[in-house]
Amino acid sequence: MYESYSTLAGQLFGFASLVLCVLAFSSKQDDRLLVLLISANVAFVLQFLFFESWTAAALSLLVIARIALARRFPGSAKAMIVVLAASGMASVLTWQSWADLPAMVAMVLGTVGMFLLSGIPMRVLLGLAALAWAVSHVLAGSVGGTLAELLVFSTNAITIYRLYRAKQRYPAVVD
Repeated sequence: MYESYSTLAGQLFGFASLVLCVLAFSSKQDDRLLVLLISANVAFVLQFLFFESWTAAALSLLVIARIALARRFPGSAKAMIVVLAASGMASVLTWQSWADLPAMVAMVLGTVGMFLLSGIPMRVLLGLAALAWAVSHVLAGSVGGTLAELLVFSTNAITIYRLYRAKQRYPAVVD
């Protein structure tokens, strides 16, 4: 019976993250995007814990720290290296199987994007990270998390297009 409650809780947190991710990636403002991503990743941590996907849970927790650090130290290669090192250590400590690899790939892509890039280039790497996270959610068995990442990818692509069009129309105003 515990397994069914755990699965249900994991699915509920996956669907909660879905709503938060769509709101985040539909924003054209980097700061709003990052704040909403923190909330979504709290839901992802809980979801992965209920599915006993320990590496994905640990890396999702580190994503929260990464977002906060990227906002405080934008462009900091030192902070990025610290986050990547912590992610590597968390991955080594929680590794269960090759099913943990997509979460690790997602973490690296997202970390590089958030620390070194902004605007469209950041969203491109975050979109690729979303695809890797989608694979991680599929492997964990999360319907909501998988849908969240696929919708994040789609919404992100639309936002990239909107930013690109705005940049074409108003090159002096749009970053």
